[in-house]
Amino acid sequence: MYKRTYGVVLIGCGHIGQSHIEDIYYREQVRVVGVVDFHEDTAKLFARKYEAESWSTDYRDYLKRKDVDIVIVATYADSHLQIVKECLAAGKHVLCEKPMTVADPQQAREFYEIASSSPYKVLIAHVLRHNSTYNRVAEMIRNGAIGDVRLIRMVQNHHIMDKARYGRLMEDCPPFVDCGVHYVDVIRWFTGCEITSIGGIGTRVGDAVTPGHMDYGLLTMTLSNGGVAYYEAGWTETVAAQNLKEFIGNKGRIRLVLQCDRRDNREEGDLIDYYDASTKTYYTINNPSVYKNMWGQLETLIDMIEGRSNGNPTLEDAYRSFQITLAGQEALEQNRVVDLTNRF
Repeated sequence: MYKRTYGVVLIGCGHIGQSHIEDIYYREQVRVVGVVDFHEDTAKLFARKYEAESWSTDYRDYLKRKDVDIVIVATYADSHLQIVKECLAAGKHVLCEKPMTVADPQQAREFYEIASSSPYKVLIAHVLRHNSTYNRVAEMIRNGAIGDVRLIRMVQNHHIMDKARYGRLMEDCPPFVDCGVHYVDVIRWFTGCEITSIGGIGTRVGDAVTPGHMDYGLLTMTLSNGGVAYYEAGWTETVAAQNLKEFIGNKGRIRLVLQCDRRDNREEGDLIDYYDASTKTYYTINNPSVYKNMWGQLETLIDMIEGRSNGNPTLEDAYRSFQITLAGQEALEQNRVVDLTNRF
């Protein structure tokens, strides 16, 4: 299927870096040339555990190597722009974790302009695009299962236990931006609509992590078809963990429940709970799925390199979702609704 085997380097051997490498290191189309982390012991451990050929504490060691084709950037957001710049200048294709940059519109714009003008491919890691359950729900909605989408309800709250990890993440972005890029993308992908305005409320609930951005926010959005959506995200020690994804139209509704959140029948995979209002019938659809399909992402990048894909999402869609969440942060900080109709 693929033209050749690709030499891959992973930069960042933390939480998300592990998710990437554990799903790709054994694939026939991949040769893990090296792993990189600021902490030497962590890089060594990853190299041993995932059979990487080498390790380093400096990613620049690999940018000069001709056997490196793809770089996976799984570092904190504040380093994305600089690393991606250097990778593209060195002629490497890039799979970069979201968000593109820290919560700064100017840095986001610079990232987009550099990536879109490069002859080398850049894919932003919107992992839900590669999840079979999300794809099935998207297809149902696009095919009219719930009619015109009128209301989207989404919640992604984390009851934090790892203070250091979340504190570091919050230095770069508030949770409704860091995670929000996924779900703003889901809204646009599922409905085919644009988000025309964004507002909401936000605050600092906890004081257990490093001071930084708001640790809670609820974004409210209007859609170009007249529908509305909200997305709630919080990272605190006191908020309860919650995961809600519900899509409601004039002909029905769909609720998506991940396998880990099911009360029963978890062995059946994810749950798609579908109500058809025309027949007043409830349907239970079980869908086995890999939540973080990292191999699916890397396959998409390889398809881009070999000319079979423009990306999933495209760079333009990933950038638009980031712009919208940044507008949401502006709305919360300034306590106003931001009109997006002529903004981008």
